[in-house]
Amino acid sequence: MSLPEPVRYYHTPRAPNPRRTQIFMAEKGIKIRVLNVSIMDGEHRKKPYLDKTGVPQVPALELSDGTVLTEVPAICRYLEALNPEPNLMGDDPLERALVDMWQRRMELRVMAPIATAFRHLNPAMADHEEQVADWGNANLGRIDRRLGELDKQLRGQQWIALDRITLADITGFVAVDFLRILKRKIPEHMPSLNAWYQRMRSRPSTEMK
Repeated sequence: MSLPEPVRYYHTPRAPNPRRTQIFMAEKGIKIRVLNVSIMDGEHRKKPYLDKTGVPQVPALELSDGTVLTEVPAICRYLEALNPEPNLMGDDPLERALVDMWQRRMELRVMAPIATAFRHLNPAMADHEEQVADWGNANLGRIDRRLGELDKQLRGQQWIALDRITLADITGFVAVDFLRILKRKIPEHMPSLNAWYQRMRSRPSTEMK
């Protein structure tokens, strides 16, 4: 049975979640027609985009049979099935489990506090979030501890989950790179994390567009 082909990719330049999918596709050399959706103008909350996706979020992948996929791991899983090489999500049950585990940790333990601090403390987000400064500051205080966890995982190895780059590295990189929006950097006493970040940053796929 042939699977429906991707026909349109809905994207917001520089936004963290769309950037994860963009890097994933760049690593695989996948080219799909791209349509930009402005989050700051609220296009993701309006017709026709919202009717198509059912949820006010970006990115989304539209297939030739009309199916629309949202959620970065789901989009990447489908693209991986259609384009298995280079493998970025695990090549056997154990590898897939490890990638899923670390990718989820990157979402919940690294990306979430950084994004939450930004959404609740940055004045530019006041029209898009019911801001609670105490919650933003609480998450701000968690960031270095979570970065320390990642630094520990990277000691003695180049990549987060496997012996090669995977979606876990892509999610982790996008999260850590977003620190610049908070005017923060990786602490100097985390050399493994700093070295990994530079490896990721040097890849053509991570170039900001």
